[in-house]
Amino acid sequence: MNEKIDWKRKLTSRKFWVAVVGFITAIMVALNIDKMTIEQVTAIVSAMATLIAYIIGEGLTDAAHKEEREGKDD
Repeated sequence: MNEKIDWKRKLTSRKFWVAVVGFITAIMVALNIDKMTIEQVTAIVSAMATLIAYIIGEGLTDAAHKEEREGKDD
């Protein structure tokens, strides 16, 4: 059972980022962190997730267009 993790798919998954936010929020609540800090951390993680998903998505789109253009040149 030597399966590799598909990080591109993981990092663009909304379910993955919801799980990350949920995990971080639960840990912060357990550590009795104040609610304002929890909200700020949640907002930052959500913003990072959006940015990462966008960058990877654009990269995949660009790669597909490049392959398409190279295929037409043959």
